[in-house]
Amino acid sequence: MGALRIMDPGMTALVEDLGRYGYQRYGVSVSGVVDEYAARIANFLTGNEASAAVIEITLKGLGLEFLDETLFAVTGGDCAYRLNGKPLALWQSYRAGPGDILVGGLCTGGLRNYLSVSGGIGVPEIMGSRSTNLRGKFGGFKGRALQKDDVLPIGGSPSGRPERELKKEYIPRYDPEILVRVIMGPQDDAFTDAGKKTFLTSPYKVSFDSDRMGIRLAGEKIEHVKAADIISDGIAFGSVQVPGDGAPIIMLAERQTTGGYCKIATVISADRSKLAQARPKTILRFHEASIEESLDALREYREFFTRLAEYCPVKND
Repeated sequence: MGALRIMDPGMTALVEDLGRYGYQRYGVSVSGVVDEYAARIANFLTGNEASAAVIEITLKGLGLEFLDETLFAVTGGDCAYRLNGKPLALWQSYRAGPGDILVGGLCTGGLRNYLSVSGGIGVPEIMGSRSTNLRGKFGGFKGRALQKDDVLPIGGSPSGRPERELKKEYIPRYDPEILVRVIMGPQDDAFTDAGKKTFLTSPYKVSFDSDRMGIRLAGEKIEHVKAADIISDGIAFGSVQVPGDGAPIIMLAERQTTGGYCKIATVISADRSKLAQARPKTILRFHEASIEESLDALREYREFFTRLAEYCPVKND
């Protein structure tokens, strides 16, 4: 077991993994990383299982000191990182020794970074996950965001783990305008034809009032047939709720387990990582996809992760 010390937590830094599943029936949020694509690749680059805990960093890169030898990688939004003052490329793994200092700047594209270390962040599992549940104040590191001088245990030695890099063609671009595919429903019948057309043809701007729970959008109002309220039912990652003011909200990782607003559509699984990196003022547009198209996209997404060794070769190999 090794450790690292937080010198500057940035804006918000949380310990997260792929989520806490099986407890929504009891009112416990799934939590977990918002950008699964970036987090899974970060873990592969450091030789971890996909489910290992990472640090999710929002907008401003953190500063930390490695207290032991480790292999680490940073993925996600376009952010300048330096190790002992030397610039590093994202989407690659590097070796650090005791006393080495990693410092990140501001994201200039995208919103979130993911720091993986060999062996994962060694916080305890609670209900099968190491993810932080901020509203419940449990999981992760003491149930809260990381703070200056926190010392986090890390899970294992980097011995035998090679440095890898993701091929450039698989590194996402974080554009100021994003197209996401949706499946209409489950309550699209609660909206007028004009309202559904507005949703599928109008640009929406990401509000500053957005977080890990959901993305609030500003733009043309979506018209309901009658009221916006329904009997509360389950909320999925990517559910697009439309409350009475007609402004859509896309639910993310820290979403509540149930909600009482009509849901006009759901963003397909293969496009959820795009949402994770949508910073304030980003323009979102929605495109209706069929069930078949969404399943094809999901199969392609999953197939990608079965071939990561091909897409993330050993450096200088």
